[in-house]
Amino acid sequence: MRRARLIFRTFLATFVFFLAACGKAPLEQQESFVFGTRVEILIAGLDAARARPAAAAVLREFDRLHRTYHPWQASELSELNTALAAGKPHQVTPEMASLIADAQRLSAAGEALFDPGIGHLIRLWGFQSDEFKAVLPDPAALAAWRAARPGIADLRLDGARVSSRNALVALDFGGYLKGVALDRAASILRERGVDNALINIGGNVMALGRKNGERWRVGIQHPRQPGPLATVELDDGEAIGTSGDYQRYFELDGQRYCHLLDPRSGQPVMHTQGLTVLITPRQAAGTLSDAASKPLFIGGADWPAMARRMGISQVLRIDAEGRVQVSAALQRRLEFVGGQPKALEIIP
Repeated sequence: MRRARLIFRTFLATFVFFLAACGKAPLEQQESFVFGTRVEILIAGLDAARARPAAAAVLREFDRLHRTYHPWQASELSELNTALAAGKPHQVTPEMASLIADAQRLSAAGEALFDPGIGHLIRLWGFQSDEFKAVLPDPAALAAWRAARPGIADLRLDGARVSSRNALVALDFGGYLKGVALDRAASILRERGVDNALINIGGNVMALGRKNGERWRVGIQHPRQPGPLATVELDDGEAIGTSGDYQRYFELDGQRYCHLLDPRSGQPVMHTQGLTVLITPRQAAGTLSDAASKPLFIGGADWPAMARRMGISQVLRIDAEGRVQVSAALQRRLEFVGGQPKALEIIP
């Protein structure tokens, strides 16, 4: 008798803020549920009268982004996907055109392993849903998708007019939009005079300034145990992005199928449990932290060479057997919880 078990676990990263909030000075905290996860804003060094409106403005922008670019509910993005499926060009907003162009650039940098154009594949696997069913895709539909190999590179931009040479392209910004939101949040907070804050979107984190004179310390989630595998202190403008097979997945007949799909095979990734990147201060650091963790996760054992090509020096990977690989640049900054892992490889 086949036995299926459905698991839907969105990483809330509460330990991040437990670590960050341990201090004498009060911190202003606001939280919400958006992008399918819990988001939190911590502001230090300001009274509530100034901090609360700033945090509220960030949460409003998060809600706007979520509603505008929702991949399967009625939204501007779903309207575009409907037009692409019908083979029709579609006029989009300048903001959406900019996001598409940027996503195409990031996808190319990650050798198309990060590809926001595989929304149809995500739907075939049942991950465009608030609840997952432990059911495998129809083999014929999956084979047809692989034969067509749709991707974001198939989109053509003429100003704000979008068309596609492949009708199976469907955009899903789920692996990209949280990073965009981090950068938007940082901009909003700084415009409102907030110099010290921590922004957390389901484990995607950006630090601004310091927490009452100390660096913000955050945790990197252990993929198979509650709480962090390690902690790290962040400098002003640094961002962390984590991709894991423990966030959105289902299990069927003892096999775990996660939402991180390899566009080359059309299958969920099996060789990696979790991968974290730390992005040093630069323009759009938040966006890069979100987008870069996907191709490195999907690339598996080939991640060191790809990370070098992408200009990313601080990476931690846990493979399917629980072995930990970490770049030397990140290893020097980490504090492992419970001691250094036995199976640890440091990558120069």
